[in-house]
Amino acid sequence: MARFTDPTCGTFCWADLQTTDPAAARAFYAKVLGWQFTDMPGPMPYAVASVDDGMTAGLMELPAPARAAGAPPHWLPYVAVDDVDTTVARATSLGGTVLSPTMKMDAGAFAVLSDPTGGVFAVWRPTRSMGTTIYGETGGIGWDELVSTDVDAARDFYTALFDWTFEVVPMPNVEYTMLKNGDVGIAGLMAMPPEDPGGRSFWTVYFVVDDADEAFETATASGAQVIFPLMDVATVGRFGFLADPQGATFAVIKMEAPAA
Repeated sequence: MARFTDPTCGTFCWADLQTTDPAAARAFYAKVLGWQFTDMPGPMPYAVASVDDGMTAGLMELPAPARAAGAPPHWLPYVAVDDVDTTVARATSLGGTVLSPTMKMDAGAFAVLSDPTGGVFAVWRPTRSMGTTIYGETGGIGWDELVSTDVDAARDFYTALFDWTFEVVPMPNVEYTMLKNGDVGIAGLMAMPPEDPGGRSFWTVYFVVDDADEAFETATASGAQVIFPLMDVATVGRFGFLADPQGATFAVIKMEAPAA
């Protein structure tokens, strides 16, 4: 488990929810994940979620241009980089698409990109610490995963863009690729299921919970829809996939404790 004030380059360091109903989303995630929210100063309304003294994620209204383009409510994962402009140029040279060009603010700079298969993500470079962010702890992000229409193309893009490596790992009923920053696994990659041939690639953010069954029960009682029911995977944990009441998909996971 990790806490950081300055993220390591090449790692997933943040995620924010872009939604059609921020007030309803706050109430939902407060119930399911135990989050408290703090409104941040700036040109657009943005709230930071936290658990105790650790920040976990952000929440904002889905921007009007994104709505006009047909974007649904969604979770957006962020990867820390040394230089946003350099990363954007590299991404486009590798076949990626710029969805939102580099935006600079007091705390740092970011851009929103799409990989060649359609998976949307952001890159972030902080210029100052914003406080402590938790990862792998209850209420925090625990994993990121890309379901892609073209695993080979996605793997080649991300390993070239971030200098990641990869390893195919055994998983039940699926070929699963672990993306690694150095020797550390940071994300998963798998093929789009054949029963969803018209789908587009998407990233899913996993949030850590103490009890996956309780989180599912609370979420569904609060208006969430089950996308994939809870499952157990040895050495990983118990997890499942949900859509919040506005339609943004996410996962919850009770991580399996490492063997002593």
